[in-house]
Amino acid sequence: MPTFIGIVERGSKRAEALGYPTINIPLNDESVSGVYAARVKIGEEEYEAAAFADQKRKLLEAHLLDFAKDLYGWNVKIELSKKIRENKKFTDDTSLREAIAEDVASVRQYFAHL
Repeated sequence: MPTFIGIVERGSKRAEALGYPTINIPLNDESVSGVYAARVKIGEEEYEAAAFADQKRKLLEAHLLDFAKDLYGWNVKIELSKKIRENKKFTDDTSLREAIAEDVASVRQYFAHL
């Protein structure tokens, strides 16, 4: 699976408003899309994450599990581990929040069984 390195940028904060803050780095690989289980390396520390490859906005977003720290401007490495699902369009925030919750549960389950 591919690995991406980049400086964390500000995003739209939509996922954060739904209770799932993300880090965002530029996405320059057109072959990657969807939701993934991922590992994020920040300095010497590594965290499990649910990642979303958004080709429309050319961003790779990652919600780090059990992590709460401002990382704007930090250099991070995101390694995609397993594809969870394809991208979907959501008509409302409730549906999106439910899908993100399911994605996070799937990612937790994936890492628990390694």
